[in-house]
Order: sequence, then structure tokens, then C-alpha cells
Amino acid sequence: MAEFKLPELGENIAAGDLVRLMIAPGDTVAEGQPVMELETDKAVIEVPSTVAGTIKEVKVKQGQKLKVGEVIFTTENGAKAAPAPTAPAQPATSKQESAPPQAAPAPPERPKGAAAPPPSKELVQAQPETIEEPGSSTRELAAASWRMAAQAEGKTEAQALPPDKYVIPVRQEVQLPPSDQRGPAPASPSVRRLARELGIDIHAVRGSGEAGRISEEDIKVYVKGLVTSGIVGGPSPAGAPFAQPTLPDFSKWGAVERESMRGVRRKTAVHLSQAWNTVPHVTQHDKADVTGLEELRKKYSAEVEKSGGKLTVTAIILKIIAAALKKFPQFNSSVDLANEAVIYKQYYNVGIAVDTDRGLLVPVIKDVDKKNVTQLAADLAQISKKARDKKLTPEEMEGGTFTITNLGGIGGTSFTPIVNHPEVAILGMSRSRMEPVWNGKEFEPRLMLPLSLSYDHRIVDGADAARFLRWVVEALEEPFVMALNG
Repeated sequence: MAEFKLPELGENIAAGDLVRLMIAPGDTVAEGQPVMELETDKAVIEVPSTVAGTIKEVKVKQGQKLKVGEVIFTTENGAKAAPAPTAPAQPATSKQESAPPQAAPAPPERPKGAAAPPPSKELVQAQPETIEEPGSSTRELAAASWRMAAQAEGKTEAQALPPDKYVIPVRQEVQLPPSDQRGPAPASPSVRRLARELGIDIHAVRGSGEAGRISEEDIKVYVKGLVTSGIVGGPSPAGAPFAQPTLPDFSKWGAVERESMRGVRRKTAVHLSQAWNTVPHVTQHDKADVTGLEELRKKYSAEVEKSGGKLTVTAIILKIIAAALKKFPQFNSSVDLANEAVIYKQYYNVGIAVDTDRGLLVPVIKDVDKKNVTQLAADLAQISKKARDKKLTPEEMEGGTFTITNLGGIGGTSFTPIVNHPEVAILGMSRSRMEPVWNGKEFEPRLMLPLSLSYDHRIVDGADAARFLRWVVEALEEPFVMALNG
């Protein structure tokens, strides 16, 4: 008898939801035969069997969440499961960012009785602030202050106490004693309300006032530390964004329906929360006169369709963006704040946001700079169809350096797209429309395309973003600009 266990599905994918089971007890299965469809955080993938034989028992059910290594079914009169492939050795490289991290050297031993040297700046920043138990007099003062504050808010002690768990900037979860076993935090009702609204445990905040009293400024300093350390927006043990506030009971006001997040929707919620909390976003808007480009698009559309693609503005702007990224390399980078470095990529892979019935997917078109518009149109049509048909592989959604999202088919005049971290910029396109434009003598109707560029202000300055967006606009208005400078 042989067991088929869920194999490795891809980098950083540990589980998935079973959306379709293709086998049943008594069926004969061959090696490489698809046996189920699994929805991961990135895509729906077909999982092939690594064993052959007659299925004796199926140990999972449709809709169940499966983990890598879990037994799916057993077979008899078949071959044993193939051993899991070992990861190939990584070739040596001279690039600093590709080298594996080295363990920090152990500190030298100091003589007995000698004073400890002052910690380095880096070490101080990496260490959490210790939460000290107040003395008996401080505890009594804090308890009295806390009771008075609770009474002022009209709450019982149990209602005023915060949750039992919180996260501090040491990149791990800390379990506090139960609510009824810890001393109350010395803070006014407005300060405790601010902590609750921000989703933090006020017991984790060190007060700077008399007897450790916590002020609004202390709360802000604590939250700022979480932001700069990258904790805010990070996944909690349950996979949800950090410090989510408790919701009220909506059923008190009427009927409700609850639907669990899974797969793509869950991953999107967590990833966008991380991106919004990590990246200081700025969005700039502009308009391109695409009247002439639209005439060219219609003229050559039939020729491109022969190659299996469709000549859309998105396909054209893919080529323009690749040229713009070469001219403005900071837009093709990532910020490594932990090592205080900027990583500039020498390849140009552009993600395309695709609206599907399961949520937003961002497949990536690789080596955009090496392809002409006809090839890009064909790639765009193929990868968009795979996204909607649930046939994308995890590899087809990785490695992007810039993202384009087009809402023009739906409508709108502008919007604020969220940067797809760890990228540093994203271009949004809205619906083009005829507008009166002054040509110096009179108004004439021109087809104007609204563009919205969001970027990471840590690495991209406003002036650079304006130049980048203007270059894209001019390339759309005068394609010869791209040929001349791209």
C-alpha cells in the first residue's frame, strides 16, 4: 500500500483549500494524473499524483483545508510515492543582496566584574522595551486611577480591560497573563479609547508621566515604533492583518450573513494591508491625449489579432512602461529598509491586475523590454484568460517589478491604486473620454486618457514621479518619443 501526500506547491505556500476532488475509492490512478484542484493564496492549481495503483481510501473531503505533507489517499497494487525532490544548490554569486545572511558573531567575553559596554545603535533598535511591573505604591495609584476612569466611561472592570494578546516590535507574539491577573494601566479614558481605536494593548505601552501614567504621545510613539519596525500590517497567527479591532454584533440591528475569507480573497486582504501599512503612498494624476494613438490602434488591430492577441491600450502601455523603467531605474527597485539599501533590478517584469470572480489576481509578464507590442498583446490575452479560468500557476504570479491596473473598461475618472509591495510603484488607467482641449486658437475634441501613478515615497520623490508620468504621457501622445529615448 502506498500513500499520496500533498507535495510542495511552491515557495511560501504551506496549505490550500480543496475545491475539486477528481478521484474516488476504486478508481485507478497513474503517476502524473491530476487528482484534485487546490486553491492556494495565489491561484487554483491542479495537483498530479506521484503514486500509481487502485485507490483504496480517500482521506479528505471537498472544501477541506489541506496542508503540505497531509495524506490525501492510499493505493494498493501500486508504486510507492516518489521521494520529495531536494532543492538544488544555489550557485555562488558576487552580488551582495543574493548572498545568504551570515550569523552574527558571538560577542567577546568580558572579564568578571567588568561593566558591560553600551549597546550599539542597531542593537538598541532591535530590542523591545521591557514591560516592568510597577511597585506596590505605583500599582495602588494606577488601580485607583483606572477604576475612576472606568466609572467615568460607564464600564465594568471586565469591559474596560483590553485583550489578552498583543504584538510588540520583536516580531513575535507575546502571551500576557489573563485579564484578571494583571494590574490596570494608568491612563485616562481618552487615552485608553485611542489605544483601542488603534488596535493596540495599552499594557504594552510604557508611560512617560508620573507613576508611569500613559499619555496620548506615549501611544503615538509606540505605534510609530511598530510602523518603523514593519510589524504593523504583518500577519497575525490567524493570518489576519495586525491588531484588528473587535467588531460590534451587527445582528443586533438586522439580519446578517457571514462568509469566510479563503484563498485569493484572504491573501489579497492580508497583502494589501501589509502594503498600505508598509509603504508611504503618494498618488499623482495626469492625462494623455491618445487621439492619434487610438487611430493607430484601430488601423493595426486586425494585424495583431492574427497573432492571437488584441491590440489594447494596456498592451501598448506595457512596452512604454518597460522603456520608462530603464530611463527611471528607481521605479524598478525595492526598498530593503532592514539593511538600509535599495535593490535595483536589471530585469523588467510587469504585473497586470486581472479582475476575476475569485478576486484580484496579478499575473506577471516576464521580460517585457525584450518583446514587441504584438508579442505583448498575445501574452496579455493568454495570461488574462488563464487567470479567469483558474489555470495560473504560482510561478506566473511571481517576480514582478512594476504593476499596471486598468479600470477603463468599467469607468471612473481617476483612483488611487495601492503599491504592490515589495515593488515601489503602480500605474492605474481609467476610462478615456472625449474632452474639449484648447489648441491655442480654439477648443477641439480630443480623446483623453486619465493616468494615476502611486509610488513609495521612501525611494521616489514627487518630482521624479512627475517626470516619470510625464514621460509616459508624452510616449502615448508621440510614440516616436519612446523610439527616440526608450
